[in-house]
Amino acid sequence: MSANLKKNLSSKELAVLRRLSTPIKIQDFLDSLPINYEKRGETYMSPREVIREKKAHCFEGALLAAAALWLHGEKPLLLDLKTVDSDVDHVVALYRKNGYWGAISKTNHAVLRFRDPVYKTIRELAASYFHEYFEDKKGLKTLRSYSRPFDLRRIGSDWIAADTAAHSLYPLVVAIDESRHFPLFPKRNIKFLRKAGKLEMKAGKLIEWKRSSRFT
Repeated sequence: MSANLKKNLSSKELAVLRRLSTPIKIQDFLDSLPINYEKRGETYMSPREVIREKKAHCFEGALLAAAALWLHGEKPLLLDLKTVDSDVDHVVALYRKNGYWGAISKTNHAVLRFRDPVYKTIRELAASYFHEYFEDKKGLKTLRSYSRPFDLRRIGSDWIAADTAAHSLYPLVVAIDESRHFPLFPKRNIKFLRKAGKLEMKAGKLIEWKRSSRFT
């Protein structure tokens, strides 16, 4: 991470990121943040804004995780998990230990969460999210593809301290969405997918932060 970037963050903001020195510490911090329900409209907050607002949704959490990893000498990598049009995509931050991949994830649900570094390939890691990635009402499994690791260094470092009211990060969202994705399985296998069972659907309705919370 460049010296210029460090100058753009306050000492308090840097102190937060410095404390997040491992993937587990990063995940624990994200779990402590209320989910961002975007009650005032769609947001794509920068890590600086997440620290200030003390809430985040999946994309915002992934950016903060990537920033913390970068500060501690790791690559700031994101993975986009793409679904059918009726569901919502998910973004996680990637990390690697001894050749095996793991993921840091901000979510409000009991699933689609942190992944330990036990996956040999990105596809293995992406596939680990498949079974529990389903629509709440119908139980249809919706995950279809995953991106190649998106290296945030390719766009510089302004995204970490960006003021999204003046400098929107939406182009970054588009860039990740339009990056190359790989199908998890052939389309002809869709007819063999089993819907989530009643117990699975019940578990899928568990949430960590209620919309009515004053923190969200």
